[in-house]
Amino acid sequence: MADLVSAANSTRPESVSDDVARGRILLADDDEFVRAALARSLTAAGHQVTAVANGREAISELDAGSFDVILTDIAMPELDGIELLRAIRQRDAEVPVVLITGAPDVATAMQAVRLGALLYLGKPVDIAELRGIVARAVRLRRIARVKQEVLALLSAGGLGVSDRLGLEASFERALDTLWMAYQPIVRTSDGSLYGYEALLRSNEKSLPHAGAVLDAAERLNRVEELGRAIRNVVGKPMADAPPGVLLFVNLHSRDLMDDSLYSLEAALSGIAERVVLEITERASLDAISDAKLKVARLREMGFRIAIDDLGAGYAGLTSFATLEPELVKLDMSLVRDIDTNPTKQKLVRSVTTLCRELGMTVVGEGVETEPERDMLVACGCELLQGYLIARPDRPFPSYRW
Repeated sequence: MADLVSAANSTRPESVSDDVARGRILLADDDEFVRAALARSLTAAGHQVTAVANGREAISELDAGSFDVILTDIAMPELDGIELLRAIRQRDAEVPVVLITGAPDVATAMQAVRLGALLYLGKPVDIAELRGIVARAVRLRRIARVKQEVLALLSAGGLGVSDRLGLEASFERALDTLWMAYQPIVRTSDGSLYGYEALLRSNEKSLPHAGAVLDAAERLNRVEELGRAIRNVVGKPMADAPPGVLLFVNLHSRDLMDDSLYSLEAALSGIAERVVLEITERASLDAISDAKLKVARLREMGFRIAIDDLGAGYAGLTSFATLEPELVKLDMSLVRDIDTNPTKQKLVRSVTTLCRELGMTVVGEGVETEPERDMLVACGCELLQGYLIARPDRPFPSYRW
């Protein structure tokens, strides 16, 4: 405590360059001595400090005005630091929060990180270090405000769900209302049905499309949970599908690290021979350890593998060499207006020729017009899907050729 007092009593003049890093600080600590020492040090550094004795007082101050940085002890009566952090995030998604504790705990630290704390510090606090942390946090707060102004200027809509707690709540509702739409994939040789791609849908309005749900899962580090939820429901309608028709199911590359994917008791494992697992080129496989072995294990279970979004993701041979896919799906950016774009026609012809030589089947997806359909057929695509054929819907929509 003596070290804290002596450091806090230091009134070293701040440099002129520090001016931009001075801000409004809310400090919550039930220890009167520590609270006074920290407040005195931060005030000497040029900050405007509001010091309170507990979490409830901190919330009252938050409701009355805004702050650039919040410092809070964890062990406090009435409302502890984690509860205060949760309340802060319900009010302000961006304000930097630094938690301070005399009894560091792994579980508490993990909670703090999950709720978006900037830092988790142990007592005694090094005052010089704390001053640097607060100055950096003030700058981060101001950057966030500028970004909000830019976004407001450039977009007609609001910021949407930006705070972590709000995003978690939206994601939970998306999981609860999750359902699958199915889009037919047909053969170009005779227009017959080859399979259905299952596409994620939910009734959560704040996450209005599959990309938004996936983005939320990535931001919350819950991709595997989303993948399991999809795989648990996606195969159920196949009992009523025409015999021999395949089911295309999208996988995030991180799903390959989920042990449940390889369980023989998993929902999809029982119909593995009718399932094509689509792994997108938009996500790198480089971070997946033993990806080649994992894919080989899936193939041994009966699954087929497809590369999705060819042309929209990572360049090079990594995905092909790792996955050795049976099917390749062209990204719709290659398909759109292909009938009027000679460069796209040349690229697609090259892809279909090379894939055919490697024993891979090419699917053109996102087909919206008859000229696009006819050009893809001329370029050698063996399978097609898109709005021209059928829009995704609950199992199973009719289609036309």
